[in-house]
Amino acid sequence: MSRTRTARRDFLKATAAVGAGFWVAPRATLAQSKSPNERLNIACIAVGGMGSGDTDGCRSQNIVALCDVDETAIDNKLKSLEKAANDEGKPFIRPRTFVDFRQMFDEMEKDIDAVTISTPDHTHAIAAMWAMKRGKHAFVQKPLCHDVWEARTLTQAARQYKVCTQMGNQGTAEDGMREAVEVIWSGAIGPVREVHVWTNRPVWPQGVGALLRIPGINAFLHKRGEVAPPPPPPKSLHWDLWLGTAPYREFIPDVYHGFKWRGWWDFGTGALGDMACHTANMAFRACKLGYPTSIEAEVSEYNPETFPMWSVIRYEFPEREGLPPVKWTWYDGGADKPAWVNRKLRELAHGMDIPDSGSLIIGDKGTLFSPNDYGASYKLLPEADFAGYKPPEPTLPRVHGAHKEEWFQAIREGKPEIAMSNFSYAGPLTETVVLGCVAMRFPGRKVEWDGPNMKVTNIEEANQYLKREYREGWTF
Repeated sequence: MSRTRTARRDFLKATAAVGAGFWVAPRATLAQSKSPNERLNIACIAVGGMGSGDTDGCRSQNIVALCDVDETAIDNKLKSLEKAANDEGKPFIRPRTFVDFRQMFDEMEKDIDAVTISTPDHTHAIAAMWAMKRGKHAFVQKPLCHDVWEARTLTQAARQYKVCTQMGNQGTAEDGMREAVEVIWSGAIGPVREVHVWTNRPVWPQGVGALLRIPGINAFLHKRGEVAPPPPPPKSLHWDLWLGTAPYREFIPDVYHGFKWRGWWDFGTGALGDMACHTANMAFRACKLGYPTSIEAEVSEYNPETFPMWSVIRYEFPEREGLPPVKWTWYDGGADKPAWVNRKLRELAHGMDIPDSGSLIIGDKGTLFSPNDYGASYKLLPEADFAGYKPPEPTLPRVHGAHKEEWFQAIREGKPEIAMSNFSYAGPLTETVVLGCVAMRFPGRKVEWDGPNMKVTNIEEANQYLKREYREGWTF
């Protein structure tokens, strides 16, 4: 184990109060609502990959700043925004550009109403806190953050600073997803006692076997003098800023940067963190889930650097609001899943074909089957029992997939609750998801969870994984 990793472990073990946040008094001028016809000034943090789409989703507003640790991503986004404006016959107002969001806030705080944050998972929380503490509304890609403590902290901060927030699980805005929730609330399938959710992820290398096949991975050995050190990062990439809160490690081509960071403990949250905020979202909302009481993981293997090739994670939730306890099982691993997983899911789905991703919500009177990442479509099973079924009258608003527009509306009206995936909901959902990441480090052991006190009660060493030590220079 490296000295950095050992120091981090020792620091976390010495942390007496895992759940204790450190807070700065809110600024006197908090986020204000905007008039219905007034456009918002948006700053976009991370503008390549998913961030490119998130930036495009803000083109109905004033994009005043672009920030990315890779200058090539900024250049590409500027070109695409200019082209889009020209194609529409509109003037292109060039946003200011930055490679460090901290500098952006220092220089442009008065010019920004809201931010989008589409960085890798390990820098979601710090960027969001820099925004919210300055009274800026925040849209953060899923998962909301990397750690349990971060999820709890962001949930509390959104309330404290009175800002409008939203997590980027866009399926929340789908009509079909909201209808599925209403169907379950109506009692059509009876009290729900089991939930099963699965994904085709990972689609990036992780697990020991995958790591050994990555070109350049042998650069790890250069410290022993067996191979040459890895080449420096591209000139356009500010590697230290990309690492952000994570412990320092050298750049290795085609290993961390790009989409592969998701499989590394220091940067991502694995297949679970990548997809559960999508695929489990409908069930979590419909079943009115909160803190689980226990989590247990079965994994392909455990190593201290990357997530396993596959995992099965079993959550248990207590009675709540007159609803019975729920057993919720998560499956990931794509083609590497154990063969028994698809057999079991097919049986639970009454013999129907099982897609790569989906969910099954099993009640006393029937099953709701969603063959969709977002829960945007569903079937009630057995089909013969629900022939001619008509869903209940809508009780949730319909925004027809306009995820970010719902957030913009919340900001204009000064009503955070308008955005259905605001942090009051997205925080507890993400907290539950990343608790599964903690359980993966202790495969085969039931992790007993005290939600109100944010503490693992039966495996003391598990508590060190609830909160990371941020690298020096990266604080709220």
